[in-house]
Amino acid sequence: MTDLPDYYFRIRENGAAVFRIDTANRQRRIEMDQIAVVNVKTGDIRPHGGRTLSQADLQAIGDWLARRQDLLAARETDDILRLADQMNQVAHWVQSKATEAQVAAVSDALLLAMHDLRGVLVRKQAGRPDAPEAEAG
Repeated sequence: MTDLPDYYFRIRENGAAVFRIDTANRQRRIEMDQIAVVNVKTGDIRPHGGRTLSQADLQAIGDWLARRQDLLAARETDDILRLADQMNQVAHWVQSKATEAQVAAVSDALLLAMHDLRGVLVRKQAGRPDAPEAEAG
């Protein structure tokens, strides 16, 4: 059997459940003991079941949390770049393949979304705070 890590992180929607891996038992079975829950957005680490986390536990969880936050940020950027590619494909589809009925079916939703995105991008690049309430009046 290959060397197993000391910890396993079961990914959840906003973070992970953290398990300590133990193979030092008589049957050489893999035992997973949940020790904590981590929230990736807030960085909150909550011990599980009244446990006290050791410095090694906290260090391992902190290291995983930093790597996970970096990974999610990179994925978010990649998703946005993919969206730009999709917008280019939509433009090509509208220009070359779409029927009038198809264009009519998607135009309002696309134009409103693009208008909203353009406004947010312009404000952000100009360094202005995003203040939709001020624009509504």
